[in-house]
Amino acid sequence: MVTVTNLVLTAAFAALGLASALPPRIGTTVIGNGNGNGNGNGPSLGSGRATFKQARRPHYRFNGARAVYRTYLKYGVPVPEALLKAVAHTDALSSPEAMKKRATGSAAAVPVDERFDIAYITPVTIGTPPQTLQLDFDTGSSDLWVFSSHTPPSQIRGQEVYAPNKSSTAKLLDGQTWSITYGDGSASRGNVYTDNFAVGGLTVEGQAVECAQQVSSSFTSEEHMDGLLGLGFSTLNTVSPKGQLTFFDNAKSKLDSPVFTADLKYREAGTYDFGFIDKAKYTGEIVYVPVEMDPGYWTFTSSGYAVGSGNFNAAPISGIADTGTSLVYLPNSILTAYYRQVQGATNSANYGGYVFPCSATLPAFTFGIGEARFTIPPAYISYAPVTEGSATCFGGLQSSRGIGVNIWGDVALKAAFVVYNGENPPKIGWANKTLTK
Repeated sequence: MVTVTNLVLTAAFAALGLASALPPRIGTTVIGNGNGNGNGNGPSLGSGRATFKQARRPHYRFNGARAVYRTYLKYGVPVPEALLKAVAHTDALSSPEAMKKRATGSAAAVPVDERFDIAYITPVTIGTPPQTLQLDFDTGSSDLWVFSSHTPPSQIRGQEVYAPNKSSTAKLLDGQTWSITYGDGSASRGNVYTDNFAVGGLTVEGQAVECAQQVSSSFTSEEHMDGLLGLGFSTLNTVSPKGQLTFFDNAKSKLDSPVFTADLKYREAGTYDFGFIDKAKYTGEIVYVPVEMDPGYWTFTSSGYAVGSGNFNAAPISGIADTGTSLVYLPNSILTAYYRQVQGATNSANYGGYVFPCSATLPAFTFGIGEARFTIPPAYISYAPVTEGSATCFGGLQSSRGIGVNIWGDVALKAAFVVYNGENPPKIGWANKTLTK
């Protein structure tokens, strides 16, 4: 069993240059308006709480190698040559020409995202009058950045853009810039405005909004995602020379409780709640464990794992609870223990990760939070075909070896009700819930 400690994680993050000082607070906060109905489409009743529902990205096509590739980029890790070749291979298989060759018969091709559990976004509004964009809620980063009217047209492929010149409440932060460099050497960067930022009825006035003047090609290709809403700790924010507070840090002092929760779902849109914990969304008790804030991720330690009906292996696994990462990335020893129970499974160089026949019988995967146990059903781990129509599926559990950190992405988060508690010191809570299968 490979054990990754918080000390090792901290050193790895520091080597990547991800630590910074906590920035001063800016902006004022207006929470809720008392007009919500609590149906998941806007603010819940009460002035200090809100519920936001995800939406599905239209026409998103899953590519396993690209999913792993994007994770390397996100965490600033150099991309292995073998993975680059796998991306090229799977891109070729997913090209329009290749898809046309496979599209025979009278049945219309159905986009992958309508059948498989991927690609969710959440609508937000920015400015006065409000401009609507679709953002990825990401607990693995701390920048709120968007495609903007300053982004070159050549780098926009269907995204909606924020135009600060069309907002009466937008103010340029003179001298402030932001830049995020990825593991392939590409970068997204731009200038910074403050403006009204709202999700449903939850509004922050004077929120720092990072406007892209350049975006990495990996984001240009995400045509229905207009930017990221970072929900990590503000220490990770990249604005320079003065880091800015995240949306959550700006809002939490006005919330009924300094928390947000993620109730992500399998093959359907989930919800994020801010300011309260909805007891109807979980069963049993919430089990809390400490969070290691340095350098700014929601880093916690799992108490171990089990494969299928096998014995529980009690050994610490430190990792990040990241809503902005689709898959789960764990040490090779755990993956070996899991995939040796899957007939036909292989770590494929062509497809960039563990794959197996879609018809294979998979065991469940259980992980521990203290004495509590949380089980990821087999269906969640059979993530999606490697290309549309393929009989080979890409695994929801992949190796963290090249990334250097373990990541509990959406495949794991969908198997639990998760509480991100922003008290001092922060903690993360996990509770079981009724799972959709």
